[in-house]
Amino acid sequence: MADEADLARELLGLAADDLTAARALVDVPSVSDAIVGFHAQQATEKALKAALAAAGRDFPFTHNIDVLRRLCGDGGIALPAALDKLDLLTPYAVAGRYGARSPGTVDRATALDLAAKAVAWTREVVESPPSAGSSDSDLDPTEV
Repeated sequence: MADEADLARELLGLAADDLTAARALVDVPSVSDAIVGFHAQQATEKALKAALAAAGRDFPFTHNIDVLRRLCGDGGIALPAALDKLDLLTPYAVAGRYGARSPGTVDRATALDLAAKAVAWTREVVESPPSAGSSDSDLDPTEV
């Protein structure tokens, strides 16, 4: 079984894959907002789970980003203010999966931006010493 650091790196890689998919689809007009939002939500969900794994924290099988954010806080993992609105992506977990119309909580560019910031922050958390990643550092989503 993989240790926590391996699991964190694996989840971060999966988050980066979903972010890449969202980026590839964001400017394709024939792709619905729900699909772009779904990949942004998945990137964010996996990123938060990677941060929890890196800290040795358990997490449930959930698509609810607010639950994962609260678990981070409860586990001493402080998310930067730039990630305060991540929960706007939660409705896309179901909409994208079951072909529902977009829940319309954010536009596709905002969804992509939130996911990129979440993955960038998580990369700092996973690749840095335990105390890193807990400040409001500058998040450059282009470096993900």
